[in-house]
Amino acid sequence: MDKIIIVVLALAIIAFIIWWFFGKHTAQEGTAEQQGNLQNATVVVNGGYNPSTIVLKQGLAGQITFHRKDPSSCLERVVFPDLGINDFLPQNQDHVIKIDTSQAKTFEYACGMNMYHGKVVVK
Repeated sequence: MDKIIIVVLALAIIAFIIWWFFGKHTAQEGTAEQQGNLQNATVVVNGGYNPSTIVLKQGLAGQITFHRKDPSSCLERVVFPDLGINDFLPQNQDHVIKIDTSQAKTFEYACGMNMYHGKVVVK
């Protein structure tokens, strides 16, 4: 009986890990606030990215302000592979990253360990 309980518990843990890393989770979507010729969106970094998807308007200068609250070393960096950005995010401070909005495109980003993901959609 003990072996059955251990096997069931192990399978449940494996299923949870697979869901956590590979499952499709509902993503919150945020839009940027426009101030004159600039659009800015804020992403709070605390156990992930909130919101994890930002929508920017094409052709209008755009930037994302990351505010990291989480002390973990995993979330201390943000990496935009397509933009060549690998920036340190200081804890409890704002860090601004400029986004190229010249063409409609989706820019994926992740933490330094590639565990947490987000994206910026230029429409």
